[in-house]
Amino acid sequence: MLPKAATDMARTTYDSKEFRSHNKSDKPDNIVKKENDIYLECEAIQHELPNFLRPYFAYLKGNVLPMTRLAYLHDVRFFMNYLINETDITKAETPKQITSEELNSVVAADVNLFIDYCRKYMVEEGDTVTVYENNNKSLARKKSSVSVLFKQLYRDGIVDKNITDGFDPIRVAKPGEREIKALQDDEVMIMLDAVTNGTGLTNHERTYWEKTKLRDKAILVMFVTYGLRLSELQQLNLSSFNFSRGEFKIYRKRGKESIMPLNRSVEMVLNDYINSERKTVIPEDQAAEDALFLSIQGKRITERAIRDLVKKYTSIALNTSRRAGYSPHKLRATAATSLIGRGNSIYDVAALLDHEQVTTTQLYAQHKMNVKRDLVSDMEWELERTEDE
Repeated sequence: MLPKAATDMARTTYDSKEFRSHNKSDKPDNIVKKENDIYLECEAIQHELPNFLRPYFAYLKGNVLPMTRLAYLHDVRFFMNYLINETDITKAETPKQITSEELNSVVAADVNLFIDYCRKYMVEEGDTVTVYENNNKSLARKKSSVSVLFKQLYRDGIVDKNITDGFDPIRVAKPGEREIKALQDDEVMIMLDAVTNGTGLTNHERTYWEKTKLRDKAILVMFVTYGLRLSELQQLNLSSFNFSRGEFKIYRKRGKESIMPLNRSVEMVLNDYINSERKTVIPEDQAAEDALFLSIQGKRITERAIRDLVKKYTSIALNTSRRAGYSPHKLRATAATSLIGRGNSIYDVAALLDHEQVTTTQLYAQHKMNVKRDLVSDMEWELERTEDE
């Protein structure tokens, strides 16, 4: 096993001060740092909100995932700013100054108007006006954030009524109603051919491809083999891998550790990348020394960079524009549908993909490749008409 970066400190900044945490666990420093960054961002937002919301903060901290906690806090702060800037409910100038009496005067209709406002709104910054839009899925999350807030306020006796029953419903497509988008096996091969040989790339793209093709191929092969989440792949380290035992470790949601087996294809593309292309990149700092996938600048590759390269190569496979290429999550769906299509048990696939409910995996089992194409192939009305003439 390759050695872990020689540091037991994860560092970030908090209130303009350097924040250090001693990493005494066996988790890699980058994983600990990410957890700390989320924690500190949550704490910073809580400092901007009224003190009487502390029971709500405690509820979130103990009952939802860290990223969900952060999203809820962002939503609540946005709601407080909406009350300040768009209503007459409060005379406060900052969210911190909003009183419990003012929140007690909020009725369900006020929250419904807030959700409607979130559908499309403008933000002015200097000479720039940015228009933001939210789909129903995002609106449902904001409604959930505010609903949990007012339910907690009611339980704690801070508001007199539970107003959440009056919130308007938001129609969100159920999992079974959504079209599953995934590459077919032949499209996966086209994608891998593109990253291997540079086919379908522009001259500008080929300039970067020459420097990153082995890294990009390793990323794509790992996505379609294991169905990893974007964050799981981006956080991988050299020390995550034990090639002598043919396995590597990833960190799932809720801090779960999972040991994944290496197959020959993955081991081959990783060794190609690690033993040649990665050696030409000088890590920017000590934190990047253990990172598996590096940028040209020697930094740990960002999630955005991974999204961009996935969209690029999947767009070639789909013969569409770069903008219409698939996201990493759709490569996760590709892995699921391909594994099930090969006859693997949905329970085994659920375990590989870390699905908490097997019903999630069953959605991929119901997605039959080419089923629509096979159906309409027997309905060639015009061809049959012309053949009869």
